Amino acid sequence: MTFSEENYLKSIYSLQKDSPKGVSTTILAQYLESKPASVTEMIKKLDEKGLVLYQPYQGVLLNKNGELVALKVIRKHRLWETFLAKKLDFSWDEIHDVAEQLEHIKSDKLIKELDRFLGFPTHDPHGDPIPDEQGNVIKVEKKQVSQLVPGDTGTCVGVNDTSSSFLQFLDQQQIKLGTVIEIMHLQDFDKSMTVRIDGRELLLSQIATENIYVKF
Repeated sequence: MTFSEENYLKSIYSLQKDSPKGVSTTILAQYLESKPASVTEMIKKLDEKGLVLYQPYQGVLLNKNGELVALKVIRKHRLWETFLAKKLDFSWDEIHDVAEQLEHIKSDKLIKELDRFLGFPTHDPHGDPIPDEQGNVIKVEKKQVSQLVPGDTGTCVGVNDTSSSFLQFLDQQQIKLGTVIEIMHLQDFDKSMTVRIDGRELLLSQIATENIYVKF
């Protein structure tokens, strides 16, 4: 598998959760910031390798083999993120880009030893579950903060947006995994929320509340 092929499989895995009937080439091209023609060409290659189910004009989905490859890459990515954050003190807004490079290392022995060295973690620093060696993923019961109503309280268990700008924003607001968020008020006009965190009240935009996951 080339780096590019692994990235495509990982991307399809992420997108097919919201497109169970098939991920369109247009959506995949936008996600990968690539040209639709290039995406179609790669999908055909993956189809020939027996990794995806592809029907022109209907979209693409991973088959069992493709899903296992995608989960293997995701497992490596999240283990490397954990290593960078816990052992090298990288901040959670720095680890994604570095892990994107490290996830393509082929050595199974290295990844096994990395897992053991880290104490067999089940979640990465962003709160996402780490697949095991067989590709099994722990299901995390969570809600977006935007789904809560005034009076509800939830504990932050992850984020949807892992961009540096959003994670830096959360750092500025002192929001991290384990932070307890109490909903005080919902603004009907723009769906922004006033929340209480550690005795502080702050206003979160709809974009922010839709990208923070809590255990409710």
